[in-house]
Amino acid sequence: MKYCRPRLKFSRGWLLAIITALAATPAIAQTANFGTLTLSTNFDPAQGKVQGFTGGSYSLSAISNRDREQKACIGFADPNPDHIMVLENDFSQLTVEIDSNNNDTTLLIQGPDKATIRCGDDTGKSKDASISDRNWKKGTYRIWVGTFNPGMKRDYTVTVEQ
Repeated sequence: MKYCRPRLKFSRGWLLAIITALAATPAIAQTANFGTLTLSTNFDPAQGKVQGFTGGSYSLSAISNRDREQKACIGFADPNPDHIMVLENDFSQLTVEIDSNNNDTTLLIQGPDKATIRCGDDTGKSKDASISDRNWKKGTYRIWVGTFNPGMKRDYTVTVEQ
């Protein structure tokens, strides 16, 4: 008698979907690698600065391929956000800039809800990433600073300006 092994046509696809979902789970964590910025209207410029370093191999496109303006979300970072930014008020305009001595950085900001994504890459002639946008609502934002190649360590300073 011949033994027939049942064939599962979609087993690899389902396995890939489960692995992808599990890999994306840490991206919604509320703890930050390098601390929290808490900002109110007319905050002191020193309050809008925080330092950290890149070095993860988690693809930021796993959080979102595109942001709310259809800009590509690219780069590699740690699965946990690098920084948490708490806005105590609505802001009509904010700029978030990375200074890594012109190393090629990327930026992804998620918040105040999981569906609102802002992504940034090169700023003018600089390879440092930035995001300048309007209508920042009161709430908690998760910030990832990435690099184009996984695992690259780059020291940086984040500056938030009104």
